[in-house]
Amino acid sequence: MATPSLMPWKRATTEAILAMDIHHCGSSVMANEQRTWCVAKPSSDQATLLANINYACSHVDCQILQKGYPCFSPDSLISHASIAMNLYYQRKGRNHWNCDFRDSGLIVKTDPSYSNCIYA
Repeated sequence: MATPSLMPWKRATTEAILAMDIHHCGSSVMANEQRTWCVAKPSSDQATLLANINYACSHVDCQILQKGYPCFSPDSLISHASIAMNLYYQRKGRNHWNCDFRDSGLIVKTDPSYSNCIYA
């Protein structure tokens, strides 16, 4: 069976590219063929980011975000939300629905790791 043609998404940020919506291309196998990460959309408001941190960290270990750990800095809601959301996304199987967060999550193909903060 031929692989369906895929329409590329527009760039969401300078460095991040949205991953295709695996559900719509009809193949769940393709989701694990390429490494992807989940980050917070830059347009997300602070209340949403905080809710995402609380939700994700109630399901996965977010110790890496605490002061003294590699992903504490920068100490911003968007940074902490992105890390927490990605921890949740990775732990739950990297399905597109694990990065939805009420439409405030963004699946990216570019590794968002920085300095000593490695996105799992």
